[in-house]
Amino acid sequence: MPIFEMFQYDFMQRALIAGLITAVICPLLGMFVVVRRQSLIGDGLGHIAFAGVTGGYLLGIYPAVGAFAITIAGAAGIEVVRRQRTQMADTALAIFFYAGIALAIIFSTITRIPSAGLLGFLFGSILTVSWQDVLVISGCGAIVIAFVCSNFNRLLLVSFDEELAKVAGIATSTVSMALSIVTAISVVSGMMVVGILMVSALMIVPVAAAEQLGKGFKATLGWALVLAILSVVSGLTTAFYLDIAPGGSIIITAILLYIVMNIVHRLTFIYKRTIPTQMYSK
Repeated sequence: MPIFEMFQYDFMQRALIAGLITAVICPLLGMFVVVRRQSLIGDGLGHIAFAGVTGGYLLGIYPAVGAFAITIAGAAGIEVVRRQRTQMADTALAIFFYAGIALAIIFSTITRIPSAGLLGFLFGSILTVSWQDVLVISGCGAIVIAFVCSNFNRLLLVSFDEELAKVAGIATSTVSMALSIVTAISVVSGMMVVGILMVSALMIVPVAAAEQLGKGFKATLGWALVLAILSVVSGLTTAFYLDIAPGGSIIITAILLYIVMNIVHRLTFIYKRTIPTQMYSK
């Protein structure tokens, strides 16, 4: 069976479109999240999003709407606490994290959500993504890409040195708040593809793998996008033919690519150290 035959199916076409968009926006924001040393924020926002999903069921509205509302509010709250008391940023993230989990449990028991529905949001249900979901993810992708492209230099400076950004006249509070909100949007859209529990991995792992190449910021970002796209396409293909969970397959593929990049990095380092030694011995 040809490898691309699976994309003749309508549900696989939707899955591929949703996956590719997510593969672009997650590492795109993940680069700035990693530089700001907030790698765990995706997990925190993911669990807040879970409360929004269950809250959406409780109110009888589209679950993604509830997820967007509460996750954006949570991201804004985390950023406000971080700005007021920087040393308490990790604690604030943990508090929001547990609050999201607690609310999700309460809402799910009130509404009696079927376990299959909850598992889909927790572990991803990319193969059941509807065209409505694809439109939502596409809208999220457009917002994220437009935001990053129009604020790239400001985001870069704020992420690396917030104090220097202030001296340069950048409204760091506004940029940081906007970045947190857009990250929340990315988390909710990624939730539909790889699930709440693994969306943070798609933001961080491709970036960590690309960093092994030791290039500059833009080159690392480019490689992170390539690795994320490769993870989604390979993960979907593997999941289709082996009949396994696509969300887990995508993340495992990303982790395997990280291991490969790490090995390449180590071998390159050894090679660079060996060459001068050989030249000196001659």
